[in-house]
Amino acid sequence: MTTLPARIIHRSIQRDWRAVYAFACKPENMPRWASGLASGLTRDGEDWIADGGPVGNVRVRFLPPNDFGVIDHTVTLPDGTRVENALRVVPNGDGAEVMFTLLRQPDMDDAAFEQDAAHVARDLDALARLMEEEETRR
Repeated sequence: MTTLPARIIHRSIQRDWRAVYAFACKPENMPRWASGLASGLTRDGEDWIADGGPVGNVRVRFLPPNDFGVIDHTVTLPDGTRVENALRVVPNGDGAEVMFTLLRQPDMDDAAFEQDAAHVARDLDALARLMEEEETRR
């Protein structure tokens, strides 16, 4: 098996990392910041079902909540293809650094990879805005 090209997309957030993790790790909150899940997630046993748009419904399985800021999740497409997503929230001074490792899938061309990277960047920007706006209201 070969390794896939990867890009780490990250954002600094001016909010305690534990608060960012507590919010971001809840699948119920993801439609508020993860645009690919804007239609929401429906619980199905240990998994969550999301409308994958043109590809149909996708199954998402998250790691259980943990003390390490890890929000890794596996997305299973309707054709059975599994995409492993690594998402981390770590301390950065008094704030947080949120990092998503985007893996370029074997059938993905340069344009699609760049689109995915831009999509992830927008989602992390949305998460940062939500977390920082909530902090200023406190």
